[in-house]
Amino acid sequence: MDLSEAQLAAFIQQYFLPFVRIGAMFMVMPIVGSRIVSPRVRLALAVLTCVVVVPILPPLPKTELLSFASFGFIVQEALVGLVAGFTFQIIFQMFVLSGQYMAMKMGLGFASMNDPTNGVQTTVLSQFFLMMVTLMFVSVDGHLVLIGLLVKSFQSLPPGSYLLQIDVFWRVVSLGSWMFSAALVLALPVLTSLLFVNMAFGVMSRAAPQLNIFAVGFPFTLMCGLLLIWVGLSNFIDFFHSAIEFGFQALRENLRL
Repeated sequence: MDLSEAQLAAFIQQYFLPFVRIGAMFMVMPIVGSRIVSPRVRLALAVLTCVVVVPILPPLPKTELLSFASFGFIVQEALVGLVAGFTFQIIFQMFVLSGQYMAMKMGLGFASMNDPTNGVQTTVLSQFFLMMVTLMFVSVDGHLVLIGLLVKSFQSLPPGSYLLQIDVFWRVVSLGSWMFSAALVLALPVLTSLLFVNMAFGVMSRAAPQLNIFAVGFPFTLMCGLLLIWVGLSNFIDFFHSAIEFGFQALRENLRL
């Protein structure tokens, strides 16, 4: 079988550009992009997804492999994948931040553990919320929907025939402000209730100075915080659905779907 250099270059280019977009998303997206998943597993998933997706894609522009145009196409594909994965990474980190707000207020800030997802120290409450969100996200096939949106982006953003606008990056940056505000809204009932508890202990300390507030207030505040979190779990599913829908809507806007 005769195989020319031009045919080999076209074959590599046909698969390489989609692989860059898919691989970039798998490197930063939740669950698959965590440190507990081996890079070899991510690479294998990216290769398998690329093999399935490429036959349904429109023809890609033919350029020389070693050229500035090809380098620009590769950079753009990597940016699209990073935007897709990082958008949902912000959604997940919102729940982690909310857990840190609650833990610091109720006295669990010292109870830290290693986060296997990011390799940093986070509070136990943040890990609890992160595990719940991860299980719920997988149970509703959110990871499959995320991969499906990326596959559809090859129709709205064909490789080599688009240019990312600055408003896409601005929307991704604005998700940071949404993360802080949404985390505060989720933690606000617990923070407000614990504020009144602390105010009550302040009044008690003035009325009975001989009472050891640190010995009594710390376990009482901790138990009240845990009770409030348990009561608030009844609304956690609704908040999760609203956050996930917001994330998918933001991703559709960024990918022009």
